[in-house]
Amino acid sequence: MESAIPRPLQEERKIPVSTPAAYTPPFPAWTTRFSPLVEQVVMAYFGVQSTQTLGQLALVEITSRFSAAHGPSHWDLATYCDELGFVNDIVIAYWTSPESFSLWKTESQFDEWWHSADREQEDHGFFMEVVTPDIRGIETIFSNQYHPEGIAHLAQKMSDEMQEHGYWGSARDRLPIAQASRLEGQGGIRASSPLPARRIVQGSDNLCLIRSGQDWSDTLNEERSLYLEEVEPILNAGMRFLRDEGHTIGCLSCRYMHVLQRDDRLSLQKTFGLAHFTDLQALERWAKSHPTHVAIFDGFMRYVKALNFDIKLRLWHEISVIPAKSQYFEYINCHPHTGLLKKGE
Repeated sequence: MESAIPRPLQEERKIPVSTPAAYTPPFPAWTTRFSPLVEQVVMAYFGVQSTQTLGQLALVEITSRFSAAHGPSHWDLATYCDELGFVNDIVIAYWTSPESFSLWKTESQFDEWWHSADREQEDHGFFMEVVTPDIRGIETIFSNQYHPEGIAHLAQKMSDEMQEHGYWGSARDRLPIAQASRLEGQGGIRASSPLPARRIVQGSDNLCLIRSGQDWSDTLNEERSLYLEEVEPILNAGMRFLRDEGHTIGCLSCRYMHVLQRDDRLSLQKTFGLAHFTDLQALERWAKSHPTHVAIFDGFMRYVKALNFDIKLRLWHEISVIPAKSQYFEYINCHPHTGLLKKGE
């Protein structure tokens, strides 16, 4: 058993942990271990918004450039139908440094393509949501150490079983930056229009981004039925609440996405929720006490108890806390409910 925070990132705490005294986690979980050379990462969400299914083809203009020098270390493809019925096809790409991301944008001619006036004349919308958190502002958790997802593909390895999980407040205890800061959100979301078809959103300090995934590809028979018929509908309802009414509790946007295969674009047996919160505290409040998340938690506990805690479902998440200077959100011909446009003033 080891701490979720690696030794090189540990410091004298100014903010006490929430870990109960003499605590033993009720089940095993793991986190990612990055190279000491990785100090800041890039999480880039490139999207195409359309009323049809043309988005996946349009994304090829972006993904075909990933093989260029300084391309991403890993990328995923996913899709989501929003509250207005638009299909949002998204590529999630990860770089191990802002420098390599910047070089890729220039050398692959992505910047030239993105800023071309032609993008404003397309019959579909584009968006780019980029955050570059410091490694101290990232935490992850995995129920299975052999199946990396998301940013874990950039890690050197998984940890041993970790101590800080299975209790309320454990996500904050896993964040290195939270040893000395309460990570309170500051400032508001602001939007500007350099061109009529383009909207740029500036986020607020300590914006909190969570990508939280589910993989049921290894489940069989009773477990698969229990998950798809009893657990997933409750999860779906919680994601819809965050999408439609999340502004009442500090959630700025939420997409419940289905992961696709890269080659044939067929749907995999994987989903994830992608949500932006005003800060970590807003996410914590929803997770701990809001009826929609209490229902998710209770449904999951009934599920694991019915299977005597022997489950094949894999769960994971990555949480980032990001300063305003490390955020860039741009939307081209997208409807006003897209991403952080919904909250831009």
